[in-house]
Amino acid sequence: MNGGLRLLSAAWRRRFTGMLVVAGSVVAWPVSAQNRIEPEAERILAAMSENLKSTQTLSVAYDADQEVVNLQGQKIQYSASGSIAVDRAQGFRMKRVGPLANAEVIFDGDTISLHDKTRNVYAQLQSPGQSVEDAAEELRATTGLDAPGAEFLSGDPYAVLTDGVTEGIVVGSAFVNGVECDQLAFRTDIVDWQIWISKGSGPLPLKYVITTKWTTGAPQYTLRLSNWKWDGIDAAQFKFTPPAAANKLEHVHADVTGELSLETGQ
Repeated sequence: MNGGLRLLSAAWRRRFTGMLVVAGSVVAWPVSAQNRIEPEAERILAAMSENLKSTQTLSVAYDADQEVVNLQGQKIQYSASGSIAVDRAQGFRMKRVGPLANAEVIFDGDTISLHDKTRNVYAQLQSPGQSVEDAAEELRATTGLDAPGAEFLSGDPYAVLTDGVTEGIVVGSAFVNGVECDQLAFRTDIVDWQIWISKGSGPLPLKYVITTKWTTGAPQYTLRLSNWKWDGIDAAQFKFTPPAAANKLEHVHADVTGELSLETGQ
């Protein structure tokens, strides 16, 4: 009997569109700007990046909404919640509870373990390196699965986020979960994306939206981040011991819908 672990992938969200509309009016992009980020947008994004880079350990809770347009042209939104804990020297643990799985991804500095708690099945991948970035890239390359907000966990979030950006502006002030933020909007040849960064000292990303350019219906991926913490990260949580009677799966792949599927193939 086949067993399987299924997770929603965020890899597909790199293919996105649209005009940015705020309060019913179109935001005018600089018509003469190619490969241009407004200085204030650059400053705010760089400050957030430096704040995240300065941390050795962190944890954050997230809510993710992923839109998919089906073959009938109907847009369906899938929602999931979870958390991520990271120690850059030890590993990471990502938890996700959604409509398809109650799953975890654990990296111990050597092995990446994927565990479906509902079905009591797991799979493992060997990381090519010991860094969190190495493991996240191997996970993405092998399975098509991105850790939610992986850009913010990298060694240089600014470089990752601005790769391919042609334009960037400050939209203005906004509030996310009661916190005043700077809302920024960026464009690339492939996707448009927006980010809401908390104002004041220690700026943090609180909301992140990516919109497709070339997919019918312009589906969006929305990530809300909350409860940021810098300490109290127990490295023991990065060690994975298979539960009793857990079935180890052999095959890891993402299907055409961007869903991760692990099956025994038996």
